[in-house]
Amino acid sequence: MEYSCKDFKVGKCEGEKLVDGETMPLVLQPPEQGKRDIESLLVTLKDNKEWFEKMIIKNSAVLLRGYDVKDAVDFNEIVETFGWDDIRYVGPAPRTHIHKRVWTANEGPLSEFIYYHHEMVLIKEFPKKLMLFCEVPPPEGGETPFVPSFRVTERMLEEFPDFVEKLDAEGLKYTFTALSNDDTASMRGRGWQDAFGTSDCSEAERRAKALGMDFEWLPNGGVKTILGPRSLTRVFEGRKGRRMWFNTLVGMHGKALSSAMMADGSEIRADVVKRCEEIIEEESIQFKWEKGDVLFFDNLALLHGRRPSLPPRRVLVATCK
Repeated sequence: MEYSCKDFKVGKCEGEKLVDGETMPLVLQPPEQGKRDIESLLVTLKDNKEWFEKMIIKNSAVLLRGYDVKDAVDFNEIVETFGWDDIRYVGPAPRTHIHKRVWTANEGPLSEFIYYHHEMVLIKEFPKKLMLFCEVPPPEGGETPFVPSFRVTERMLEEFPDFVEKLDAEGLKYTFTALSNDDTASMRGRGWQDAFGTSDCSEAERRAKALGMDFEWLPNGGVKTILGPRSLTRVFEGRKGRRMWFNTLVGMHGKALSSAMMADGSEIRADVVKRCEEIIEEESIQFKWEKGDVLFFDNLALLHGRRPSLPPRRVLVATCK
């Protein structure tokens, strides 16, 4: 497969890494100054759809930089150019619909770190691709770091082989609570009506079960959902047989509105959780947002998060099957 394409210039960005022979992220820029406009970009993407999708799988992350992408309308046109099916976000993060297939990213406080995760990792149907657009870059912080998931599995197997295989065979159970109403002061503050797209209690239960969740109403009007057991790792077609760390063991363990536990309900060893957190951070790839950046993630291969930042910061998102 050709690494380069005549319609793009391969660039570099601060923080990129070479992982198993692949550059993450692969930075693609206009081949010349006169090709920066959104119309030229859309034509280029349409003409190179197959090649571009192969690059997303090959490099796991592709960053379009240097193009004149102004707003949610431009971003949506980029998303729709590929013809990928839309998938509605299901989860605890507060988000606002902006335009057609475009939503805000997690609207929780910018002062808080959003931990690394595969998007909708616990839901039966999760997106294969995640696209992010930087409309307003933060003055400080606010990076969207990401982690090659297979590297976490490799290193955890080196240090905890028996425990990892046991967890993988038996699975993990998770719980998370959807509040009675939206609370944008919390990173997990999405109310159940917004989370399940309905204000009808019976319909919310039906949708939860269709997503593979058990459902329990709480006295305060919120909802506790129970998921699992879910396997610890996954192998996906076309990704070199790599075992992806396809779970949210660290991110949900011991949190106020969520939990991760062994399949029998017992606690996960604290030393395993701590070391896993350290490994994920050590393997992370950081880069600073620039205005107009459009970042494509292979959601089957990467965990991603959000660093704390100073305001303002506006990053928009679209998710695709």
